[in-house]
Amino acid sequence: MVVLNRIYTRAGDKGKTRLATGAPRLKSDLRVEAYGTVDETNAAIGLVRLHTKNDAFLDAMLSRIQNDLFDLGADLASPEPPRRKPGRPSLRVLATQVARLENEIDALNSRLAPLTSFVLPAGSPAAATLHAARTVCRRAERAIVALAQKKGESVGAEAIKYINRLSDFLFVAARFANRMGSNDVLWVPGQNR
Repeated sequence: MVVLNRIYTRAGDKGKTRLATGAPRLKSDLRVEAYGTVDETNAAIGLVRLHTKNDAFLDAMLSRIQNDLFDLGADLASPEPPRRKPGRPSLRVLATQVARLENEIDALNSRLAPLTSFVLPAGSPAAATLHAARTVCRRAERAIVALAQKKGESVGAEAIKYINRLSDFLFVAARFANRMGSNDVLWVPGQNR
């Protein structure tokens, strides 16, 4: 359980923060950038949900994803090896979360017609904001992959899989929100030459 009695601590006034393990890091550190961009993705999905509240099917999926993104942030904020107190293991993204996301992608995609062109980030308000959330998610993925490649850092395989599947989910969900693809705005190569 998280208890926040005081919001400001002044600890960050010198550009530093602490990971969940208690280890200090600069706020510009790649690990902080990675979980910060995951938080940005979560906020973008929060904006999406302003447009999906009348679609209980899609909105329930987005609600689960928002919770998963806090798990992912906690995972990234607790690098291996965990330095937490005994009896309190670090929170990790699990294969079951990735599998659930894949199942939800399949459930949405099964209702869509095959694509005949690339889709422009447009259409309904829900679709447009889902596409915007997808681009933030891709930025988070780039930061997480860069972190995983950095010497002395570690990122769990399931964390990388989850963020990769999430961008796929957001793309498929955008098409679903565009009246199951019928209102997709398709790219027309060279249209304005």
